[in-house]
Amino acid sequence: MPFLEKYVRFVDGLNDRVGSLMGWLCTVMVLTVFYDVIMRYGFNQGSIAVQEMEWHLFAIIFLVGAAYTLKEDGHVRVDILYLNFSERTKAWVDLIGTLVFLIPFALVVIYSTKNFILNSWAVREMSPDPGGLPARYVLKAMIPLGFSLLILQGISQAAKKLMVITGYRMEDDQ
Repeated sequence: MPFLEKYVRFVDGLNDRVGSLMGWLCTVMVLTVFYDVIMRYGFNQGSIAVQEMEWHLFAIIFLVGAAYTLKEDGHVRVDILYLNFSERTKAWVDLIGTLVFLIPFALVVIYSTKNFILNSWAVREMSPDPGGLPARYVLKAMIPLGFSLLILQGISQAAKKLMVITGYRMEDDQ
């Protein structure tokens, strides 16, 4: 399983870096919202572009940061039964869930949004609102990027669960 171990280390490292970048992007989003609130309520000067920037930043953080959240096991889970399972049973549940639900769903999203994104790029889609942001097509490109990172991390998680099931321990876990 040395190949799986290398894959896990590479993908986990990649998504750690992406997660760190998303953390900084959260800071930018908070500052943008702060600026928007001060300008709108303090000076009665709202801006459609600033408001759209908030939405775009949130969308990027959500889409691209999902893989890091998966790596850190930060997604919402109903733990009624799972909580009492043994580590091996939890690994089986996670492995099956990843292979049957997560990866196929992510592939469907990537495939089904292909034309949506290509059309947006073809017309260089921009905000329909006066004063809105240009280059909405760049935001839409985050959909396949985010779901691709999610697939890579899903495979990494599946590999880790397979290691738990088989009793294989990664070098620094021993």
